[in-house]
Amino acid sequence: MFSEQDLEQIKAHGQTPERVGAQIACFENGFPYLGIRRVATVGDGIVRPSEEEAARWRESYRGKRERKRIVKFVPASGAATRMFKDLFEYLAEGRANRNAQEVVDRIDDFAFADDLLAATGGGRTPRRLVSALVGEGLDYGHSPKALVLFHRYTDGARTALEEHLAEGALYATGEGRTARIHLTVSPEHRAAFERIVERVAGRYGERYGVRYEIGFSYQNPSTDTIAAGPDNRPFRDDEGRLVFRPAGHGALLENLDAIDADIVFIKTVDNVLPDRLKADTVRYKEILAGAMLSLQRSCFEYLRELDGGRTDRLDEIAGFVSEKLCRRLPEAFRTLAPQQRAAALHTLLNRPLRVCGMVRNEGEPGGGPFWVAESDGGESLQIAESSQIAPDRKEAMRTATHFNPVDLVCGVRDYRGRKFDLKRYVDPQTGFISSKSLQGRPLRALELPGLWNGAMSRWNTVFVEVPVSTFAPVKIVNDLLRPQHRNE
Repeated sequence: MFSEQDLEQIKAHGQTPERVGAQIACFENGFPYLGIRRVATVGDGIVRPSEEEAARWRESYRGKRERKRIVKFVPASGAATRMFKDLFEYLAEGRANRNAQEVVDRIDDFAFADDLLAATGGGRTPRRLVSALVGEGLDYGHSPKALVLFHRYTDGARTALEEHLAEGALYATGEGRTARIHLTVSPEHRAAFERIVERVAGRYGERYGVRYEIGFSYQNPSTDTIAAGPDNRPFRDDEGRLVFRPAGHGALLENLDAIDADIVFIKTVDNVLPDRLKADTVRYKEILAGAMLSLQRSCFEYLRELDGGRTDRLDEIAGFVSEKLCRRLPEAFRTLAPQQRAAALHTLLNRPLRVCGMVRNEGEPGGGPFWVAESDGGESLQIAESSQIAPDRKEAMRTATHFNPVDLVCGVRDYRGRKFDLKRYVDPQTGFISSKSLQGRPLRALELPGLWNGAMSRWNTVFVEVPVSTFAPVKIVNDLLRPQHRNE
């Protein structure tokens, strides 16, 4: 299958022929659909905390954060190309679609308006504005979404990156009042990120009373996957070379795994609000973190008991695993001998832990919360994307009451203080295949299990309801015209 040139290329990419062969097999065999049992709802997989419980969790986190190493993890390497899809179509077709027309008509309402008009020399013809916005000028159509100006303030406009710095200072500060923020970036854009950080970190640090530690990492090329043609054979470019592609956000598990932290917040780059609307976001981030610490503390206590050989509270521990950690045990668990039950509970407790915010479904795109069948006959909570659900179960996704805004708080150390090896908790059968094109030819792309989907499939997972006021994603540039993104 592979020539000498192929083998050299595979080796240069940090891969092996066996690994690439396994990827080709995935194209041929596909991936199984998730065994969806039912949608998770409030009272059945989604926790709606009382005011008292929420306040207790929040105060618990605020009281412990100074003793914790906390990192906010933001996947920020993605280009904003899809954000400006309608504008690219306008330039290609020569006539304005509805979204492109709205951008032109309301150009002065965007935070980037001043910079854009400077780039056009004050020119306001529709084509001149759009060309300078996505191409030569601001070049937003080829820039990371993190570097797009999102919000206006009296002292200037802020990019999405700057909003993450400001937000992180409000809830993700730990020992020594340090706000640690880690961003995954593309190598060619790192300098632009660093220039913004250098310009604003001192000012924001003084404003919020924190010291910033900003880290960057790249998606490892060895996590790329080979592309295939419609015949499932390796796709080759016009020069006959194999084509490797980034394998989706699931490839960032290696970046997350390399982070040294007690608590990791994970949030997408485009879901940020201006200062006037940040209060709910901060409050619920602290609530989720407090819930995670409370569950983690119980896990650690039970694990130490089991290490000590105690078996007198196995029913209590099993109840905790089933009801609080939402890992429903199989019927066969009851028939096991005490030592077997203790060993099974130890395995289930000693895993990375994530508490995920879930918002009410109001028609926004995104994965959903589901109960999924486990191989042992039990059930667990999973975040599932549409591509993971069998056609005859699609109705379940349409009837979901909540969806995933990517609002995670993670505990990644075990009860002995050691970092978990996160790669051990991936379900490799949860990847998926998508249709793309290159050089005008169709290809099939292999995506690794998503970072908050199959890459965390074997974590302990708890869903907590959070208000929609914490969720304001910017999927297309017109979303910046929504009231949530207007600082007025």
